[in-house]
Amino acid sequence: MKKAVAILILISSLVIQGCNKYPINPNYPDAYVDITINLNDYRYYALRFDGGYMYLTPDIYPNSSQPETSSRGIIVYRIIDEFRAYDRLPPNYPNACTDSEGNTTRLVVESLYVVDHCNNAYYNILNGALEVNEEFGMVPTFPTDSVAVYPLIQYATSFDGTTLRIRNSF
Repeated sequence: MKKAVAILILISSLVIQGCNKYPINPNYPDAYVDITINLNDYRYYALRFDGGYMYLTPDIYPNSSQPETSSRGIIVYRIIDEFRAYDRLPPNYPNACTDSEGNTTRLVVESLYVVDHCNNAYYNILNGALEVNEEFGMVPTFPTDSVAVYPLIQYATSFDGTTLRIRNSF
């Protein structure tokens, strides 16, 4: 009986691991993220309403103990009483565009998309998936045939009605 249970657990874990359609992103930022936000604070007013979003930058992370990171900030988006938190580091070719001052690409929110203007990549803000729609010009300029195309880098969130916690440590 114990052997059957052990085999069942092993098979279940292999099936669950096989469901991930994306490989591990090598561009994942070297950042410790553990942020606590009180939505009653006026600075986070935009997050009080469905569809509200804001950018958090590494230098203003509340309760963060590591301001020097490879993260380019975090996009926080509210969907009713749930939140999505994505790193602003483009998941595919993060250093493709650099301006004269050394600033590199950051993702921006436009309607229901998170956009990387450097690579013409559009990501669904609800789930972080790369969107390709040739009719609307939503075609990544990087080579998608031989290179893995990664979704947005997402952080875990929890919300108790007043306090939002964003983290990448479990």
